[in-house]
Amino acid sequence: MLHAVHHVDYMAPPPERGSFKFDKYQLVMMLLRDSGAALTEHAPDPCPRQWLEAVHDPAYVEQVLTQTVPREKERRIGFPVTPHIAARVQHTNGGTWLAAQLAMQHGYAANSAAGSHHALHDTGAGYCVFNDLAVSANRLIASGDARRILVVDLDVHQGDGTASLTAGREDIVTFSMHADKNFPVRKARSDLDVALPDGMEDAAYLDTLATHLPTLLGTIRPDIVLYQAGVDPHRDDRLGRLALSDDGLAARDRYVVAQARQRGIPVASALGGGYGTDQREVAQRHANSMLVMAQENTRHSFRGG
Repeated sequence: MLHAVHHVDYMAPPPERGSFKFDKYQLVMMLLRDSGAALTEHAPDPCPRQWLEAVHDPAYVEQVLTQTVPREKERRIGFPVTPHIAARVQHTNGGTWLAAQLAMQHGYAANSAAGSHHALHDTGAGYCVFNDLAVSANRLIASGDARRILVVDLDVHQGDGTASLTAGREDIVTFSMHADKNFPVRKARSDLDVALPDGMEDAAYLDTLATHLPTLLGTIRPDIVLYQAGVDPHRDDRLGRLALSDDGLAARDRYVVAQARQRGIPVASALGGGYGTDQREVAQRHANSMLVMAQENTRHSFRGG
């Protein structure tokens, strides 16, 4: 059973400025529904303003919610913040928090959007408006749902925003494994950064992941893993610099869930990056990622709380 969080607001009209495409979010859900896999959809509430302000500058939150984001910040984000975008990002942030709640009941759950790991304290960046990973992690701890959280970020781009927003915290640990020469040019400092050379293929990638993830899980002993499961390490991704195959991505996702679940740790995934000229191909990679992780989850018993 795949527990997937989705909301109609995850889709957005094509932006007047910028190149980001939102249609993959609808395609992902269409592909999941057509897959024949057992699927339960959950609609999130919008993230409360105070949860956003606990992580982001309240003045920036106000700019987003009132659609008064300065043009220079919109340029960093990559598209204008319209009323629809303001509603969308509240729901995507609420979606990652809901996915975490569902994961703690079922072992694994997925948000079919978000993974907005470039958003910073007082601005968005890199197609990210609010940082749902940091917002959700902070709220899970503040509410007493978790004492320690591990953010595993395997997007091809470094999770610079998540790292900076949680810097110095012992209760939120960040791990980013990314292409060294890709965006952002200026990297932040995660608790563990693993920078990869251009063109890395499946075997070397999986060996590198196996070198670090089990040790982190064993040392940190998190109550939950928030997994940024971007598919842009794929060899055909338009913005990636790595060379994973379809099988390599599937092996990566199975491994993350297996390593966490065999230790009794739930996993909540967020969609992350994936870019290409054929949006259906990109959406299929995202859908496959969630299906593989849900399938792996069924191999491990879990007592939700």
